[in-house]
Amino acid sequence: MKRDDHPTQDILRHWREAVPNDRLAHLVKDATRALVRALQVRLVEHDVSFGHWTFLRVLWEHDGLTQRELSHEAGVMEPTTFTALQALERLGYIERRQLPENRKNVYVYLTARGRALKEKLVPLAEEVNRLAVDGIGAAELAAARNVLLKVIENLARDESRQESEERRVPSTRAVARMGARAKRARP
Repeated sequence: MKRDDHPTQDILRHWREAVPNDRLAHLVKDATRALVRALQVRLVEHDVSFGHWTFLRVLWEHDGLTQRELSHEAGVMEPTTFTALQALERLGYIERRQLPENRKNVYVYLTARGRALKEKLVPLAEEVNRLAVDGIGAAELAAARNVLLKVIENLARDESRQESEERRVPSTRAVARMGARAKRARP
């Protein structure tokens, strides 16, 4: 029986009972979902969405990035960044400016209000991290970190090979076009 009010418990039950030996990718995804959910619950108390948190975190470290640089740092597509920045600007957390010497690029700067969020929100993320590793010994945690870093390293190496073979992840627009072509080709 699935309960909508405890999705993280449902994830845990799924892994322990239904698929205890499923692929690592699924386990990592579900662990990420649980971490994100725990942070979302805390962020919402401050009227900040998880998507906005992602951009704020980058800007707290590198204020004054272009929209393109911010997209890259946040790991999202530029249209997603544009939409999020509109909302962040409406909330008074950022401002976008063009510099007189470069009218082509739009630079994103935190406002005082956006900068002030850091001291409220970062402790929430730290709390989630403490909760997530509760009861895990230092050696186990170090091993988990090493394993995950090795997974990232292996996949980064594979990605480099794919690019040398000119195999790339298509843009969202390209995927939509492929879907439309496949739909038209069906009998």
